[in-house]
Amino acid sequence: MPDSGACRKRKRALTFMNLSTLAEIRYDAAVNRLEPALLLALIAHGEHGAVARIFSADQGLGSVYIRGARGRRMRGLLQIGNILALDVVTRGEQQLPVATPYLLTSCLAMLHGAAALAMVEHACLLCSQLLPEGEAQPRLYGQVAAVVAAAGAGAPPLALGSALVRLELALLQELGMGLDLASCAATGTADDLAFVSPRSRQAVSRAAGLPWAARLLPLPAFVLAGGDGDAEQVAQGLALTGHFLERDVLAGHPHCKARERIRAARARLAGLLLAGLPPPG
Repeated sequence: MPDSGACRKRKRALTFMNLSTLAEIRYDAAVNRLEPALLLALIAHGEHGAVARIFSADQGLGSVYIRGARGRRMRGLLQIGNILALDVVTRGEQQLPVATPYLLTSCLAMLHGAAALAMVEHACLLCSQLLPEGEAQPRLYGQVAAVVAAAGAGAPPLALGSALVRLELALLQELGMGLDLASCAATGTADDLAFVSPRSRQAVSRAAGLPWAARLLPLPAFVLAGGDGDAEQVAQGLALTGHFLERDVLAGHPHCKARERIRAARARLAGLLLAGLPPPG
């Protein structure tokens, strides 16, 4: 029979080696808290898990894997538009980070009708499909979070439509396709800007633009003055941002399915918003 003392020594040595290896593995995995983070999309991965597309002010757009994301326990937690805190474990540059989510704020847009829910879906889709990954977006994050919160609080169509116009203008700016609304392209004046050139993206004053009004895009007053526009102004704002999103962003998007999803979601949202607007005074 082998010596029992020698067996015990070998077992202790193996146990020590296993604990050391485990410690090395733990130290290799960095755990970071990310909050707040907006849940943009959830993509099924594996039998029960999912890849979550998330958006935060400091880290911008990113992806994490969440175990059990499609289980019943996480169904309410992982709703698009929810604000989360995430404990993120990073194991290496080639591996997708693994996250444990905690709910901070629920998005209740589904309680306020189809337009509110479509607003959240469109805002999240724009960010998940158009933004570059890993770039801090503090200003845009604040606007997206405010739009989602407004939809979740049951804001009226005029407020939602005005917020959508501002959000899409901010998105164009972040993508390097922003409109120049500081002064008139023809005269240099900053007063009474009423149009935008569909070619140059520059503002045009009312006096300079009236002879060419049929060739220019109306610039609704609320875009520069703040507040919410009326029904006509919201429609003009959606036409303005829609023109430049289509021409400068979507037309050159490399993924056909993503491009068509954005077009369809925006058309549906615009239809719902415009249908809910009060008739002009």
